[in-house]
Amino acid sequence: MAGWHIGVIGGTGLYDAAVLEDAQEIPVNSSFGAPSGPVATGRIGGVRFSFLARHGKGHRLSPGTVNYRANVDVLKRCGVTDLVSISAIGSLREELAPGSFVVVDQLIDRTLVRERSFFGEGLVAHVSLADPVCARLSALSGDAAERAGAKVHRGGCYVAIEGPQFSTRAESLMYRQWGADVIGMTAMPEARLAREAELPYAVLAMVTDYDCWRTEEDGVGVEEILAVMDANVGKARAALVELAALLPETREPSWIDNALDGAIVTAPEHCDPQAMARLDAVAGRVLARG
Repeated sequence: MAGWHIGVIGGTGLYDAAVLEDAQEIPVNSSFGAPSGPVATGRIGGVRFSFLARHGKGHRLSPGTVNYRANVDVLKRCGVTDLVSISAIGSLREELAPGSFVVVDQLIDRTLVRERSFFGEGLVAHVSLADPVCARLSALSGDAAERAGAKVHRGGCYVAIEGPQFSTRAESLMYRQWGADVIGMTAMPEARLAREAELPYAVLAMVTDYDCWRTEEDGVGVEEILAVMDANVGKARAALVELAALLPETREPSWIDNALDGAIVTAPEHCDPQAMARLDAVAGRVLARG
């Protein structure tokens, strides 16, 4: 499969890369601090995959303490061309039932204290985020999940909250009024950083609960979420196998591969050398042009 190298960031219930053939675990350093853990790399069929457990082995990191910049940076350093996020979400719509999967196409960011960009003082860039996920990768991920036997909903707006607590009923009802369809804690700033790293990004998310907007029911419980994850994690893993089989023989370029073209606004003579050095993987393609 010429050109494809799929990165997978796995969330709750997907801590290992059991589907990888000839897997090897490699520690990768990042100039943005420590990632959640080592990268497991191998093949599924003829396609290179690299896997990173978002919360670390044993789920030792909460959503707010994950180093999203380091995670995306190390996957970029490993040569990943496209990035798939697999995670758990709550449903804000009756028709999005627990156990089904949603291929997200829009995002609302309600996180509060996370590092949201690779760029900043000394090197400023503004990428387009109007369409925060890759349509091609999202469609392929949805097709793969269907072939794995999952019920898949195409499209949906994901509201990312800071957590680690689940939302209040008032918040849940407000997010429904905003037009959000599902709720989670990890797709932001992950999607922002993937775009800055010029990595096409897709979210294949498993619905585990109805959040708490259905006021006649109890609120969300961890036991409920884990039970749904345990019952459906096999479909998520099978979807990766199907994704490998569905990828076109040759990876055609994506516009996201060049998302930084024209995005850096700091004049070359004013770019901070230390900032440039940190961004050697994320932005090396454009920084090398001067």
